Amino acid sequence: MKLILIWILNALALIAVANYVTGIQVDGFAAALVAAFFLGLVNTLIRPVLLLLTLPVTLLTLGLFIFVINGFLFWFAGSVLRGFMVDSFWHGVLGALLYSVFSWALSAAATQLMRK
Repeated sequence: MKLILIWILNALALIAVANYVTGIQVDGFAAALVAAFFLGLVNTLIRPVLLLLTLPVTLLTLGLFIFVINGFLFWFAGSVLRGFMVDSFWHGVLGALLYSVFSWALSAAATQLMRK
């Protein structure tokens, strides 16, 4: 139950990001659900491999290269999925940053509400 709630909250966060960033478009809630699921898979399977491969660059930039990796993966998801579009790499970086902030805030609020 909690996993489905987090999935729905991530889809809502993705819709919020699309409303704030002009270079990101989501065609509807169903497309946001698919994109949130795909982003979760990408972040679970591909991101750790990329972080390991780029560890020297990440250490050299004091961790700032992780923003590049997150933006690239967000942009990649937008280029693979139908109904979720990211216009450029820099829109992907901004979108990934906002997506993580919105997702964190919604998940924290949901956790607080579930405790009461």
